[in-house]
Amino acid sequence: MTTRTIKRRPSSPLAGQWPGQMPALLQRIHAMRGALDGDQAQPRLVHLLAPELLGGLDGATALLEAAITQGRHIVVVGDFDCDGATACALGVRGLRMLGATRVSYAVPNRVTHGYGLSPHLVADLVVLEPDVIVTVDHGIACHAGIAAAKALGWQVVVTDHHLPGPTLPLADAIVNPNLVGDTFPSKMLAGVGVMFYVLLALRRRLRDAGAFATGSEPDLSSLLDLVAVGTVADLVPLDVNNRALVAAGIRRLRAGQGCPGLCALAEVSGRDVRMLTASDIGFAIAPRINAAGRLDDMALGIACLLSDDPGHARELAGVLNQINGERRAVQAQMTDDADAALARACLDDAVPAVVCLFDEQWNPGVVGLVASKLKERLHRPAFAFAPAEPGSTQLRGSARSIPGLHIRDVLAAVDSANPGLIERFGGHAMAAGLTLALEAFPRFERALGEAIGRMLDTALLRDEVISDGELHPPEFSRAIAELLRDGGTWGQAYPEPLFDGHFDVLAWRIVGERHLKLELGMNGLRLNAVEFGGWRGLAPDARIHIAYRLVPDDYRGGDAIQLVIVHRQHGFASADAPANQREAELPSC
Repeated sequence: MTTRTIKRRPSSPLAGQWPGQMPALLQRIHAMRGALDGDQAQPRLVHLLAPELLGGLDGATALLEAAITQGRHIVVVGDFDCDGATACALGVRGLRMLGATRVSYAVPNRVTHGYGLSPHLVADLVVLEPDVIVTVDHGIACHAGIAAAKALGWQVVVTDHHLPGPTLPLADAIVNPNLVGDTFPSKMLAGVGVMFYVLLALRRRLRDAGAFATGSEPDLSSLLDLVAVGTVADLVPLDVNNRALVAAGIRRLRAGQGCPGLCALAEVSGRDVRMLTASDIGFAIAPRINAAGRLDDMALGIACLLSDDPGHARELAGVLNQINGERRAVQAQMTDDADAALARACLDDAVPAVVCLFDEQWNPGVVGLVASKLKERLHRPAFAFAPAEPGSTQLRGSARSIPGLHIRDVLAAVDSANPGLIERFGGHAMAAGLTLALEAFPRFERALGEAIGRMLDTALLRDEVISDGELHPPEFSRAIAELLRDGGTWGQAYPEPLFDGHFDVLAWRIVGERHLKLELGMNGLRLNAVEFGGWRGLAPDARIHIAYRLVPDDYRGGDAIQLVIVHRQHGFASADAPANQREAELPSC
């Protein structure tokens, strides 16, 4: 298996050179992540890239303006993940704010329709009698579905961020920053971000046409809570533009100005919306929205996001919370199955450069989470497959990659060398999805291994925990912990501050079945720490080297802080823990 090591992030000469009041520690952290100044470190909406820089907006907004002024029926078609759900809710809310009087939404069912705007979904949309279809977070690969919609006389606007294939669908308008030749400076927009830009450009077009001459124009910034959640959930890199969007959305949520559905989801997940962070979105809110699309129907998640009745929103959030509990149980069983299969396949303890697993009992809605767990645990690109539905001979797979290996490019290489092997695929650098026939799985596994062998730099397989260095004794304070929490928009490609250091273990105990609570000593300080999942049957060494996050300890309150251990560099010393070193489960976090 892989061995994790702690490596310190290179320092930046820009640290300490910025004018203003940003504390030196925070300057150092932002500079090491590539920020050139305070505006890049903590971007505001004023720093957003202008909509006119994004290609395709003229055609899309002209079509939507005509649909609004003529009272035509617009159907926003979402996707069954959190990005697609938030983008769908954003599209519906935004179009209504901009004057559309006939706006509906639809979302594919993972089992009955498959991905995106498929011909099966188009057939089911006939009853709605749409005039215009707007796809969000998909469409760039939906050639057959778009052709079916066009054959029925519907207009189609594609808003997407996924990488295009060699040919584009025959839509009436396409907005996608990743189209070949598009010069939009940020290619990192999530699907919800692309739709937000469409709404910004549409408002400008309507303004120029005099639509708001007799009243105030709609404040689209009120929709940024949805943009923030979808952007964080989709794990797109948080470049300056995305961080400006996410930070603004989180400010709205913290101020109690989020939509009732998101506020209710924060409540059922045990998060205080007044102190909400991007991490809370990624680990608490987004999974509850995603759960609907994985095990049930994403229409439930979209309905929660569209509800303006707090009571109704809480009811829907409660149902989503229950589904998420079921999802966790399914995921745990599938992950255990994957571990067992991997152990059987790797009897010599040598893990291959890519992991590719299939189980006929797995749920196709959860394979992405299994692939993600395998990738995190093994630091290898990972693929997980399940039958598209029970007994089906078609497989649906999901892939997760490690930094430096573009997983969609890998699938494109497999497809190019083996025409017809993959029925359909799409995705990003870090995640992708695909379908193939059950009988094709052995061939795909071999072809995938060959492509990985050609395209993967084995140096990327070194699993390193990247630290921002040490904290000094005076920095172990509540004020610093809150500064680190609130002093940036942390997430994908702009990670939350992480430090490392050597500590004495003064005391330890097991919490629940598998967590460790420790009391650590350093230079006379006594510090509380927790390592989730840290109990592996052996006691920690008397002195340990750890990578950790410094966080406010809201459970104890006051000035309390806590070290959340992400990685313990050194091993273990002794066997079973005495009974008096066990205690109840930690509070939910």
